[in-house]
Amino acid sequence: MEKTSQNKNNSSVPARPGSGRGASRPGGPYRGGPRRDGRGPRPERVKPEYDHKAIDIRRVARVVSGGRRFSFSVVLIAGNKKGKVGVGIGKAGDTSLAISKAMANAIKNMIIVPMTKTNSIAHEVEAKFGSSRVMIKPAPSHGLVAGSALRIVLELAGLHDINAKVLSKSKNKLNLSRATILALKKLSKTK
Repeated sequence: MEKTSQNKNNSSVPARPGSGRGASRPGGPYRGGPRRDGRGPRPERVKPEYDHKAIDIRRVARVVSGGRRFSFSVVLIAGNKKGKVGVGIGKAGDTSLAISKAMANAIKNMIIVPMTKTNSIAHEVEAKFGSSRVMIKPAPSHGLVAGSALRIVLELAGLHDINAKVLSKSKNKLNLSRATILALKKLSKTK
């Protein structure tokens, strides 16, 4: 009696020539990417121009006829620690795309902070955004004394020897960071 079923290893269909793992593709199994088998130099990593920190990542929902559609909203602060800082918002279906959108938005909304020679500020300043009120004043040889989103904005701007305080009851991170940016915009270079 002959067997009608055949094993998968002994299939009657002949294999295509050059059908091994990635053999027919240009660039081998990495689909045109860089080789990882030791041949050739490793691509050099370029340090990004701006440092960034996400201060708020949340999943938000939009109600549609079929139910709820979820997406991610990201609030991000970017700066070069040399006097440039900005706040950005990004929204997308996944977090990495939302972060990249927020980064682009933060770079677009960047401001240049007038600093003293000691990387501090020249005078005391207050600002309000929404219901968030902040106060920033110079504090020689005290370091950076600030909390919440204020600290992140001031760090990424490259400021030191500052005392910052939240004067409102509102602890909304986006509004606090925007109020801090407004306060830094009000600064003048000289005392």
